[in-house]
Amino acid sequence: MVSADRLLAFAAMSFLLIVIPGPSVLFVIGRALAQGRRAALTTVVGNTLGAYVLIVAVALGIGSVVERSVLVFTVLKLAGAAYLVYLGVKAWRGRAALQDAFAGGGAAHGGLRTFWEGFAVGVSNPKTIVFFAAVLPQFVDRGQGHVAVQMLVLGLVFNVIAVACDSVWGLVAATARGWFARSPQRLSMVGGVGGLTMIGLGVTVAATGRKD
Repeated sequence: MVSADRLLAFAAMSFLLIVIPGPSVLFVIGRALAQGRRAALTTVVGNTLGAYVLIVAVALGIGSVVERSVLVFTVLKLAGAAYLVYLGVKAWRGRAALQDAFAGGGAAHGGLRTFWEGFAVGVSNPKTIVFFAAVLPQFVDRGQGHVAVQMLVLGLVFNVIAVACDSVWGLVAATARGWFARSPQRLSMVGGVGGLTMIGLGVTVAATGRKD
C-alpha cells in the first residue's frame, strides 16, 4: 500500500495543482457567479467524478505502461512538465482575461445538466490529464505491488482535496461577486499568481521522478 510519506508528498503536490485557477476552477467560479452556490457545488461534484474517470483510466491502462517503461515514463513526464509550463505562461499572459470567467451569465440550468457539464469539464481538463499521466505514477511504490490499487487510492486523495478546494472557490465566488467586480486588478492578480505557480510545478515535475 502507499506509504505515509508518499501519500503526504502526493497530497501536497495535488493541492498545489488543484488550488491554481485552471479550467475546472474557472468553470466552477463562473457557475457560482452566474447561478449561485447550488450550481457551483453541483458542478464540483460532476467535475470530481469526471476527474476520477481519468484516474481509473490511468490506473488500469496508461499507468501500467508507464510503470514498466522508464523511457515512456521519462518522455511522458517531460511532455507533461512542458505542458504545465506552457499552461502557466498562457495563464500569466492572459491573466487580464480572467475577468471573463467571473462575469458569468446565461440562464440557469437544471441540476442534472449542470452536473454533466461539470463532468465533461473534469474528464477533459488537460491540466488534470497531464498530472495523472505524468505525475501520479511517480508516487507509486512498485516494490509493494498492487500498482493499480495504489493509483486509485492516490486518486481518491486527489479527489478529496479537489472537492474541498473547488467548493471553497465556488462558495467564495458566490459571496464575493461585488468585491471582484469592482477591481479587475484583483482578477489579474489571481491569474498571474496561478500562472507562476503552474510554471513552478512544471519545473518541479521535470526535475524529480524515477532514476531507475
